[in-house]
Formats: sequence, structure tokens, C-alpha cells
Amino acid sequence: MRFQKRYILIFALVSLVTFIKFTVGLDDFVNVEQFRGADIQNGVFYPMIAQSINRNGLAVTLNGNTYTNETDGVYLDEQLNIMVPVRVLRESLHCSAHFYNENRLVILQGNRRIEMELDSYEMTFNDTVVEITSPMVTDGRDTYIPLQQLQDKLFFVIRWNSENNEAIGVTSSDADILPEKFDLRNYGRVGEVRNQGDLGTCWAFASLSALSSALLPEEDIMFSPDHMSLRNSFSSDQNNGGEYTMGMAYLTSWQGPVYERDDPYGDGMSPNGLTAVKHVQEIQFIDSKNLSEIKEAIFIYGAVQTSIYMKPSNELYYNKNNCAYYYNGKNTVNHDIVIVGWDDTYPASNFPIPPEGDGAFICQNSWGKEFGDGGFFYVSYYDTSICKHCICYTGIESDKNYDSIYQSDLCGYSGQLGYNKSEIYAANVFTSTHDEYLSAVGFYTTGKDTLYEIYIVTPFADPDSLSEATAMLAAAGKKEKKGYYTVKLNKNVQIKAGTKFAIMIRLETPGATRPLAVEYKPKDDTIIDLLDGESYVSPNGLRWEHTEESHNCNICLKVYTSYRGRTGWKN
Repeated sequence: MRFQKRYILIFALVSLVTFIKFTVGLDDFVNVEQFRGADIQNGVFYPMIAQSINRNGLAVTLNGNTYTNETDGVYLDEQLNIMVPVRVLRESLHCSAHFYNENRLVILQGNRRIEMELDSYEMTFNDTVVEITSPMVTDGRDTYIPLQQLQDKLFFVIRWNSENNEAIGVTSSDADILPEKFDLRNYGRVGEVRNQGDLGTCWAFASLSALSSALLPEEDIMFSPDHMSLRNSFSSDQNNGGEYTMGMAYLTSWQGPVYERDDPYGDGMSPNGLTAVKHVQEIQFIDSKNLSEIKEAIFIYGAVQTSIYMKPSNELYYNKNNCAYYYNGKNTVNHDIVIVGWDDTYPASNFPIPPEGDGAFICQNSWGKEFGDGGFFYVSYYDTSICKHCICYTGIESDKNYDSIYQSDLCGYSGQLGYNKSEIYAANVFTSTHDEYLSAVGFYTTGKDTLYEIYIVTPFADPDSLSEATAMLAAAGKKEKKGYYTVKLNKNVQIKAGTKFAIMIRLETPGATRPLAVEYKPKDDTIIDLLDGESYVSPNGLRWEHTEESHNCNICLKVYTSYRGRTGWKN
């Protein structure tokens, strides 16, 4: 009985210590010096608590996004600090977080700046050195930061839910997340200014400039606009121009990017056999003219690609001395650029015709360094053409992340399909070429707050196979923003070579009438291939139509696989 009571007391004390640790912080915690005759110091007691919590399954929820030790590697260290991957700062705390020289992390939020180095028990906060109880560490795959050490610096508060073994963090509603001025150039996150010359390739330069910016400063890569504009699936001449959707199609289908050195620009030719050196797995779309979302995307992820009506030779629109451009007409956009920063205080008087207020985007052009301020210029917030379409690259991975991609939408997202309601079911059918594992699925969300459910049907026999009753639920969730996403399956599904299988998805997009992204083939268009896939669509998951026959389109739904025996592969 005494033995049982002792363990009840130990459990109660562990719970109390954990609660105090998460609510008041380590500095306010009173050390336990003695318990039932034993001298239990923090060096022994804290590891006991950490081991217990980690073993029972730790969850961390920050502003509605949940991370667990099973799926995301979060854990409690021996100082009772919650260790989370660096990406959590970007995804859930609205921070810019990037590495310099591999081991120095710079975190920005509003006018606050934090610098941390691997394995260091000090960090710098706004030029002041602060001691911390746990350092930033890496396991070779991910880098982890001590979350509680940042909460009073980044204006979020953590509370502990002992019933669910969950730490819950919420950002203060009055937190100043974005500064009034910000320029990616000041942080080494803008690539070299390029010159498209006389060719209509601004769309390719803008796409790849945004892509390069998203990788900086960790990776400094110059990609080939020649390859993007010559080796896509649109059979378009470099003189005919293009648009951002063509760049998205090229990148999400893994047709590229390739290195500039392997396919130099301007020679009118592109060598055979080049393959993508990076895999784009996520692209976020930003609402038209949504200033705060545009700023946040630049701040967290990098340059934002957009379109504009550009006529700098007209002095009514462009002030050459101030490198300031403002168009207030109704002409259709004719040029692609990237936004690399902003200045809320930029004077309206700097433009030839003063707009209704101050403020300007800082933009990078593709007309060489002779244009503007070394290739950069200011565009008024009130310009009528800019930012109607904006995208940023938020998920760029190694070309070794998956071994194969199955797809039938090489020209990408060009239309939307639906049954005049927010819900739709869709499926793509493929035949496996190897013994492999189905690992992830790629799809577009055409609106905000889209709910998704992904099912696997293997083997696939006919449309009657597409039933929720017989299909295996492989993943489910919600995507807050419109965009292209890759979702890993809950479990990797093994299939044999030659197996016919289907990926089925249920989408529900609030307020939508056509929630499904498709590769649409107009009657006068001969580029899109409707014979390269087998797609089905349904209003309820029961009655299915063949989309190539009934709707003249392919469904934008891709599958990523990994081969058996792959090095480091875990099933």
C-alpha cells in the first residue's frame, strides 16, 4: 500500500511540475530538492517527466495546426522544453525563419529579430544576447528549436492540457507580425537580375525568380528559363509569350526546373535528356489584391509572382528618376514580374500621377540591371493591374523525394468542374510500372478552407470499383488556402507492377459551384491530350462519368510513388 501511494504521489508531482513548467516557464519553477527521503534533482526528475510524456504521445497545437511526435517529430527534451521543427515557425507562427551558413537561424516577426545557432545555449534577440536552457539541435533530417524559449519574444502563449498530453499555443491578437517596410534583398533572399531580351519569356523568368527566392538563402540556384519556355507541354514559341499557369504546369509535372548552366538562355535550343533538379510539391495562390496575404507570403516564403500592365515608356505611368510605376487604367496585363518587398510609407508624390495613397511594392523585373534601380522598381499599391493573380512557391523538395509520378494533366490547371454545389468526387486511374509504394497524392484546391478525403482503390476493375464502401481511406484534412498541395498518405500502399489502381478524392469547398481543378481542352485547342489518362467524376461518389468523354478534360490529380528497396525507405 505504501508502495502504491508513493507512485500516486510521484504521478501527481509530475503532473504539477509539468503544469507549472508550461504555464509559468522554467525560470519561475522551484526546484524539488527532496521527495520521501530521496534527493531528486532536476537532472534526474526532468528526464523522467520527458520520457513519460514522449512515451504517451505528445501533441503541440499552434494557432489551430497540430503537430505530434509520431508525424512531425516533436518531443520534450530533458529540460522540459518542447522541441519543434523550424518549419513550424513559418506554418503556424507567421514568422520568417531561414538558415544562413547552414547553422545560423534568423527568425523575423514584425520588428523582432532572433538569431540562434546549432548547439548554442545563447540566442540574440534584437541585438541582446539571451541565455536559453535548451539549444537548437538537428538529427540530420530536421532541425528543432525550443518553443518555450521563444514565446515571450514572438508574442504567443503556451498552455498545457494534461488530459490530452497537448501543448496549446496561440498568438496574441494584437501581435505586430509584419513590419511597415520589408525588402528580401536585405536578407539575401533575391536571385540575380536577369534579362529576357526581345523574347516573350517574362512568365518563365518570373516563375523561376520566385522559385529561386523561395530557396534562398539556404540554396542559391539559377534555373533555366530556356528549358521552361521550350520544353513545356504547350508547344508554344518563345516569341508568343505565356502566363503563370504554364510555369505551374511545367513545375508540378516535374518537367523542370533544370540548371541554367545545362541549358543557357537565348540560343533558341534546349538539349535532350535534362530532368528536374527540384520537385515542386506545393504552390499557394493569394487572393486578388489581398495586401496582407501578399506581404505575409513574401515575408515567410519569398518572392511572389504576379502580372501587370507594363508600359514604362509612357511618362504618365513611369517616373524614371524615382523608378516608380503606377497604372490606373483598364488594359489587360501583359507582363510578369515578382514582388520582393513593400514600403507602406512610399510617397504617392513619387509617381507621375499621384495615387490615392502612399505605399508601394518593391518589384524585380527581367529587363536587365539597366532598368529601374539595378533591375528593381516600385509599383503603387493602387495600381489597377497588379496582384489580380499572385502565387508563391511554398513546397520545394529534393528531386529524390519520390521515385515516380503518375499524371494525365501535363498542361495543368486550366478549368474547373462541378455540379453546381460545393462537393465533388473525382478519380484518376493508372497502371503501375514497377513494384512500388503509393506514397502521396497531389491536387489543387480551388478555394479556401477546402476539406479533402483521399481513397485508394486497388485493383481497379471498372467505375463500379469507385465506392467509399470498398475503397481505402488513405488521408483526410483541410487546406486553408487555394493552391496546389501534396498530401502524404497515412500508410504507404504496396502495389505490384502492372496493377491497375485508382486514386479517388472527395473535395468540399465552401461557396464553390465548380470545386474541381481540371486540364480543359476547348474545341479549338489541339495541345491538350485527352488520351493520356482515365478520369472519372461524380456528384455523390455513386454515379460516375468519364470526364474525357463527357466533359472534354483531364482531372488534375497526381500520384507519387517510391520503389521497393529504396535506400532509407521506411514502410
